[in-house]
Formats: sequence, C-alpha cells, structure tokens
Amino acid sequence: MKQLRNAYTVSQVNGYISNMFAQDFALSGITIKGEISNLKYHTSGHIYFTLKDSASQISGVMFARDRAGLQFKLEDGMSVLCTGNVGVYERGGNYQIYARSFVADGIGDLYVRFEQLKEELSDMGLFDPMYKKPIPDYASRIGIVTAKTGAAVRDIIQISKRRNPYVDITLYPALVQGDGAVESIVRGIKTLDLMNLDVIIVGRGGGSIEDLWAFNERDVAQAIFDADTPIISAVGHETDTTIADFVADLRAPTPSAGAELAVFDFQKFIEDLAGYKMTLNSVINEHIHDARQKTSLCKLNVNQHNPKFILSGYQKKSILLKSELDRHMQDKLVLSKDKLKNYLVISTIMNDRLQTFKHRFRDFDGFSALMEKSLDKAHHKLMLRTERLDAVSPLRKLSGGYGYVQGEDGHRLDSIKKVKEGSIITTTLKDGRFRSRVEEVIYAGKS
Repeated sequence: MKQLRNAYTVSQVNGYISNMFAQDFALSGITIKGEISNLKYHTSGHIYFTLKDSASQISGVMFARDRAGLQFKLEDGMSVLCTGNVGVYERGGNYQIYARSFVADGIGDLYVRFEQLKEELSDMGLFDPMYKKPIPDYASRIGIVTAKTGAAVRDIIQISKRRNPYVDITLYPALVQGDGAVESIVRGIKTLDLMNLDVIIVGRGGGSIEDLWAFNERDVAQAIFDADTPIISAVGHETDTTIADFVADLRAPTPSAGAELAVFDFQKFIEDLAGYKMTLNSVINEHIHDARQKTSLCKLNVNQHNPKFILSGYQKKSILLKSELDRHMQDKLVLSKDKLKNYLVISTIMNDRLQTFKHRFRDFDGFSALMEKSLDKAHHKLMLRTERLDAVSPLRKLSGGYGYVQGEDGHRLDSIKKVKEGSIITTTLKDGRFRSRVEEVIYAGKS
C-alpha cells in the first residue's frame, strides 16, 4: 500500500524530466552539429527534421515564429550547425531539440555519396535520353516492384483499377529499405522483366533520405538500365529525387502518379475510340461519295466516246436530214404538180378556143385549113413546152435513172470539187437512198 501511495503518473514523470532539462544550463542554447534527415515542411509553417551522425540521431522542430531568421532552405543530407534548446515533448515522452537557428556546415556524407554516384553514372551514359524507352500508350500488363503492404502499393492498385478495370497487375513484393533491400529490388526488376509485361513501376512511399537510400544504389540503377521493359520510377514524394529517377525511362513524382502514367484511362479510351470511329466513317463516306461522282463522270465520258453512242448520234442526225429532204422534195413535187395543172388548164382553154374558131370558120375551107395548120403548129409548140416542163420535173429525173447526191454535211453535191476521197456520200433515188464511200475522185478531162 505504501508503494501505491508513492506512485507517480506518466504526466508527472514527464513533467519532472522536462523541468530537469529546462534547468540544465548545458542544454539551453546548445549548438548541435549533424546531418539533416527526414525533413518535412509542415503546412502550419513548422519544420520537422532529424539530426544525425554516424552513431546516433535526435529529433527536432523549428516553429514558424523562428523561421524568419532562416537564410537558406534546408534539404535532406545537408550538414548544419543547429542552435536551440533540448527539451522534452511531454505528450510523446521523447526529447528533441527546439531549433532557433541553423548555420550550413557543408554537405553531409549521404549527399556526397549521392552526388558522386550521380556524376559517375551520368558519365557512363545511364541517364542519356537516347536510351529511354517510350511508355506504351495502352499498357494492359503492369508490373510493380514495391513493398507488399503500405500506402504505395495500395494507391497504385486502386488508381490502376479505377482507370482500367481490365488491367493485369503483377506485384513483386520487395524490401524497399534496410538490409537486403537493394538485392530484393534488383531481383524484382529482373524477375518482372522476364514476364513480357508492358511496363514496370518501381517505387515506394515517402521517407527520409536513409529510408529511400536503396533507390540510390548502383545495383538498382544498373538493373533499371539493363531492363528491356520500360520502367517508371515512383519513389517518395514530389520533392524526393533518387538515382533511380534519373535512370528510369520515366519519373513519376509519387506512386499514385506512377499509376496514372502507366495505366491508360479505359473510359476515355472508349470515348476516343467512338470519336475516331465517327470521324473514320465520315471520311470513308466522303471518299465513297467522291469516288461515285468520279465514276459517274468517267462513265459519262466513256459513253460519249462509245462507237454505239456516236453512231446513234449520226443515226438521229440522218433521220432528221432525211425528214428535211423528204419535206423539201415533197414541196417541190407539189409545186411542180401545180405548175403542170396550170399548163393542162391552159391547154384545155386553148383547145376550147380552137374548137370555137373551127366552128366559126368551118364554112371557109381555105381559112379552115389555114387555121387548122396554125392550130397544129400551136399544138405542137404546146407539146414541146409540156415535154420541156416534164423534163425539168424532179420526179422525171429520178425516174430516168438520175439521183440526188448529198455530202456528209447533208448539203447537195453539185461539183466534183466538193467530193473528198474516203468521205461518205448519200444518194437518193426515186424509191429510196443509199450511202457509199468515195474511193477515188476523177476530175473532167482526166482518165
């Protein structure tokens, strides 16, 4: 019971220790030399960090009110002189340095190793863009080299499946920090590289420079460079940079961003595919329409040069010319018949007059004989004129073996000079017509 009465609470113990730290003059206004690690700029304005050397480490914080005097930006691996008070964080029960100022003390050991390896690998050409392999636009088989648990693998899988539910993911559970991490990461890269995947994501979540150091080792860099499969480096946060980032074919600022870069958006792919299909159909239909128009024009052009089409044109023209010729011939025949009728009327009138004169002078034998002679003479002249008129009638000429000859242009041929060898001429007879080709032209006076 006495021991229970002498028991202290955790808060009392931490408060007592905090008071001891506060009263210790050596811990007030102390300057500690060390290398910055696990650096974090908080949104509140506070800076959280760890100071370490080769054997030990101490946590620290610089409050926002003390940042005004900070003349440079702190970085992991930086060697500094930190001045402040060492005190106890009573809620957590751990001690830390509350920094008031920093003075740069050169570059830390890890930072020196990082820069040396970076320069060496760069000189060897491992960072050369000419060796960078393109990331496939439509990767469907994804490999992941990271720890089997943690936010990194969870974010990569969730984002990958959200972007493409059909993506095939192969995880190689590797150690990503501590002893054996380098060998484990190298084995993971080589194993997945043999599986004919589309792309491999190598990475882990954020941490201190020590936590991420496995990705700054030569063996990991060489394994990434030697891989035939395109590799995306997705190590830490956006502000973290490792050797693996420089060697990889593509750097992602975070594991989540690595999944975004490796896996295509399936829904957008479907929408783009539908758009491409519409565009392709439109272009094809336009080409088909143009081809049909060209085909129609070619068909029309071919028909215009088709002998059958040309002969049909000549046939139509011939029918028109025949119709016109028939009409002209009919008109001339009608006119000739009218003239002949007029001559016959005149002949009848003259006969009537002769008969009248005969009756008047029948008692005069001598005069009658004279008149009869005169009438016979007049009748003879009338018959001669009738024969001449009949001789110039087109029907008479056609009936007598004559023909009406036309050239290829349908005009009458009235001279041998209008005839050319090889030309087609049309000859009209009383009961029809025929066409003939001129083999030879013989002028008058030539044999």
